Amino acid sequence: MADSNEMTINLVVLGRTQAGKSAAGNSLLGSSDFESRLSPSSVTTRCSLGRSCRILGIIRRNACEFSLRIRVLDTPSYPHSGLSREQVRDIVRSALAQHFGEEGLHLALLVLRADLPLCPDESHHAIQFIQELLGPTWKDFTAVLLTHADKAEEAGFSEESYLHSASSTLLSLLSSVQHKYIFLDNQKSMIKEERAIVLRKLLNFIRKNNYQVLLPKRSKE
Repeated sequence: MADSNEMTINLVVLGRTQAGKSAAGNSLLGSSDFESRLSPSSVTTRCSLGRSCRILGIIRRNACEFSLRIRVLDTPSYPHSGLSREQVRDIVRSALAQHFGEEGLHLALLVLRADLPLCPDESHHAIQFIQELLGPTWKDFTAVLLTHADKAEEAGFSEESYLHSASSTLLSLLSSVQHKYIFLDNQKSMIKEERAIVLRKLLNFIRKNNYQVLLPKRSKE
């Protein structure tokens, strides 16, 4: 049993090749559990679960400090250079049931690159894929991570001006997930203070969903 003054949040990262899923997972964990590198083909071919150490200084309730643990499931990309859509879906679905089937999933993080425009077809396929994995309540359990935010900043965009100039496709997606989004810089190691800000945002998303969890089910053979 977990300590009564400890909270664990379960996350899965989803997205297309080279979006920065594995790097984002490492940033959240404060580690290098997941392989992350530039490659002309999809790097991740199977799901793997990473676990953080106990994190202090993030949660306080009734003057008591709670420790936090993060569990992140890294997944193969979709579309994938070496796996079919059905293979990726079944691999991810099985891993979700294996790792989060009892405790539940708090959030699926759809990873998109802030330095690339989101096209309607890409958004449609991503939403359809998440719906197949999470079911009809997917919007309540999905947030968007906008990676490579440093490149948008180098181009002169603040977060506010970026969203003001964003495509209607991206804005529609953010609206559908109740504006649960976070900007991430994948080009440098996240310092402790930056990581704390991101984790507090994720906890706020979870809190607004009343700490509900989604219980993944295995695929029917």
